[in-house]
Amino acid sequence: MNLLKSLFITLYIFAGLGGLITALLMISEQGLISPWLGTALACAGPTVFFSHIMLMPRARTSANLNIVIAAGVIGTLLSLLLPGEPSVAAVAIAAAVGLFGSLVYVFWYSRFGAPGNAALTEGGRLPEFTLVEHGKSFRTAELTAKPALWIFYRGNWCPLCVAQVREIAAQYRELARRGVEVYLVSPQSENASQSLAKQMDAPMRFMTDVGNHAAEALGIKVKDGLPAGFQALGYPSDVPRPTVFITGAGGQVIFCDMTDNYRVRPEPATFLAVLDQHAIV
Repeated sequence: MNLLKSLFITLYIFAGLGGLITALLMISEQGLISPWLGTALACAGPTVFFSHIMLMPRARTSANLNIVIAAGVIGTLLSLLLPGEPSVAAVAIAAAVGLFGSLVYVFWYSRFGAPGNAALTEGGRLPEFTLVEHGKSFRTAELTAKPALWIFYRGNWCPLCVAQVREIAAQYRELARRGVEVYLVSPQSENASQSLAKQMDAPMRFMTDVGNHAAEALGIKVKDGLPAGFQALGYPSDVPRPTVFITGAGGQVIFCDMTDNYRVRPEPATFLAVLDQHAIV
């Protein structure tokens, strides 16, 4: 199933761009008021959305992307109703990419099922795992001597993940004042993580989860979660489910968010509120 998702997201992005370019070329030949105007609108929804989050990364979006879906619905209707040379292709592209593709993206691709196990639960303790930092291995007990905020993110390739890391960096002083360590954990190479670390004005600890063993121990490993083709950039095919949790001194989990939608993530203010509630100030 995840392999299908990996293939789908890559095809969906390129189909949206290809459909928009095709529609614009046909409009240049047939004029603006033609069925291809609807196709352009339908395909513009996903194309503009992905362009926006790539160029202006943000940590979260709306759950259902109503604007993208509305563009698909309206665009498909226009491709059916607008006067002009009848074109089965115009309607087919609008419906397949802008409408059906967007619905599949929002309600299937973006969603996760239930976690693989209950290893990560509020009130429980972290299972044993090992993370790597600057070539040195650290076991769970070595990382939980004091309160900590943990962010498991997919990698530099994910703009929402990068935006989430930037949000945490902006709150670092508040976290440090409370004596909280910040661990940013990804299966990507240490070089990739250090490249991201250099962009952050905060001494957070970027940890490598080699082989996704920690994610697997926590029940948040997503097999074949990387979009098809990104392997060529050196990223591993398996990724963690975007997850945030907080541990108190000793490793007890006091907060956990394993989102069921990779585009919906908790606000940084939530973490500070949890820490205050547990008198970690």
